[in-house]
Amino acid sequence: MRVGSFVLAAQFPGQGQGEALHRAVRSAEVAEEAGLDSVWLAEHHFVPYGTCPSAVTLAALLLGRTRRIRVGTAVSVLPTAHPVALGEQTALLHMTSGGRFSLGVGRGGPWVDLEVFGSGLEAYEKGFPESLDLLLRWLREARVEGRGERFSFREVAVVPRPQEALNGQGTAGPEVVVACTSPSSVRLAAQRCLPMLLGMHVGDDEKAEMVALWNRHARAAGHTPEEISTASHVSAGVAQIADRRLDAAETLQKAMPGWLKQGLDAHVTVDGRHRAMRDPVAYTELLCGLHPVGTPQVCADRLAATSERTGITRFALLVEGSGDLAATEENVRRLGAEVLPRLC
Repeated sequence: MRVGSFVLAAQFPGQGQGEALHRAVRSAEVAEEAGLDSVWLAEHHFVPYGTCPSAVTLAALLLGRTRRIRVGTAVSVLPTAHPVALGEQTALLHMTSGGRFSLGVGRGGPWVDLEVFGSGLEAYEKGFPESLDLLLRWLREARVEGRGERFSFREVAVVPRPQEALNGQGTAGPEVVVACTSPSSVRLAAQRCLPMLLGMHVGDDEKAEMVALWNRHARAAGHTPEEISTASHVSAGVAQIADRRLDAAETLQKAMPGWLKQGLDAHVTVDGRHRAMRDPVAYTELLCGLHPVGTPQVCADRLAATSERTGITRFALLVEGSGDLAATEENVRRLGAEVLPRLC
């Protein structure tokens, strides 16, 4: 089982954006010290829900500051990025980090980001498959041309090529993970045999159903049992560790609703459509019930139960739910020192 942290760089009420980013960087550095497997970085624009506007840029910083831990994006939003530019950045990080970078991509939402970056609503509603396929071709081929409705360009060379040997050894190229929140996105990922990133808002039963659906679509697309078995999905969640379960839940229930309300209320749709946001208090209580929140043994048991029910063995856990730097560092250290040994 591989346990990593999920970093939002969340700006809690009363905090500055620099404080949120500093906590994000420190939590990633401590994650390596604590023995975690990976750090997954979220990306948001114009909202305090997350103050990192470029997950791939923050990944570059963290890859330079660490030596062992895997760093991934969760996710880079494809409708607001050019797939070739993102592919070049991915190849660069993959090769210069010794293969420690994972690219997570997603469709994002119908937010004003689409207007600001000039991609438009159609890129969100219809353009994700084209963007994803162009990105995959860039990461797998030596020369690529744009032949779609949105991206059309003459054939150009892929430089640098991510399959080129690293340290004298060949590589299959960087890992690509797809955030899946619906049956259509599950099918999209499965047809390309790409592992899924499943959100923290859904529980074990729904995640197990999505994995089963992914397996069916992957088989129908002609992927071999070996290919299917090597796709390692990632389950996002929340982790808060304390000597008593009540104390762990109380820490999150005091801090997270204020952040969620401030962050979620700041989202603006590109076309004025109605958006139903979750109740912050109820959502926090839901997360405390679904994920490893409690004593080290409770947290280990919760992760083991999720893995057994879903077959997922990789986790990206939000560890900054307290909103406090010192508490976040302690939470990460306890996750490494007191929970991970119970999973072996």
